[in-house]
Amino acid sequence: MTIQRSVSELKRISSACMLVKSVLDELENATAPGVKTKDLDRIARERIIKEGGRPAFLGYRGYPASLCVSVNEEVVHGIPGERRLEDGDIVSLDVGAVVDGYYGDGARTVVAGKASVEAERLIRVTREALWKAIEECHVGKRVGDIGYAIEQHALRNGYSTVREYAGHGIGTSLHEEPQIPNCGPPGRRERLLTGMCLALEPMINVGESAVHVLKDGWTAVTNDAGLSAHFELAVAVTSEGPWVLEEKYPYGDRLVSNA
Repeated sequence: MTIQRSVSELKRISSACMLVKSVLDELENATAPGVKTKDLDRIARERIIKEGGRPAFLGYRGYPASLCVSVNEEVVHGIPGERRLEDGDIVSLDVGAVVDGYYGDGARTVVAGKASVEAERLIRVTREALWKAIEECHVGKRVGDIGYAIEQHALRNGYSTVREYAGHGIGTSLHEEPQIPNCGPPGRRERLLTGMCLALEPMINVGESAVHVLKDGWTAVTNDAGLSAHFELAVAVTSEGPWVLEEKYPYGDRLVSNA
């Protein structure tokens, strides 16, 4: 079922997303060779709690941490632990926070130390794919248009998109309808309406698209051990255009939704 949020709800989701952004900024600064992934998890948990939020991932379906840290060929849901980052590792950081009952969710891929040319290009293209997806978030467009924009940008650059995982609605739950695949076809699936709140998250691989989950039951890795990158932002659909919820509303006083 499509959920349309009121203006007041969108503002509360935005507050949670702003907290997520601040956590990711701190994590990006802390990501360096020699750092243990569990130390990044501690930073995320402490920052969220300090700011009056609650870690959204901790305990979610049994997940044991507040942060997902996925390194190199790991796509998503990497569990933090004793692993020390090495120079040149690409590190996908995925974090969620709950503020006053509303959820924020975001991810970005960064580099520990000096990035290879290949890693820099993959990260750049994945970030671009996210913004291609955001550009599709206008009233009257369809969910398929979002996935198509992501997939086409990946293919144009010689990459593939992960099909086993998808973006999603977000609001009073971490994962809500609709599901938003990182592939097309365009013009299909749910129509975008004012007040919809969508977490868009392209996951793009250097090699083949297929992934599998490790024995820990969480960490998804590429089948061919190729590098993977992941970015995520929550976006509200308004009558004025897309609102990236980690930022202040960009359209002056013209905030229009269904209520």
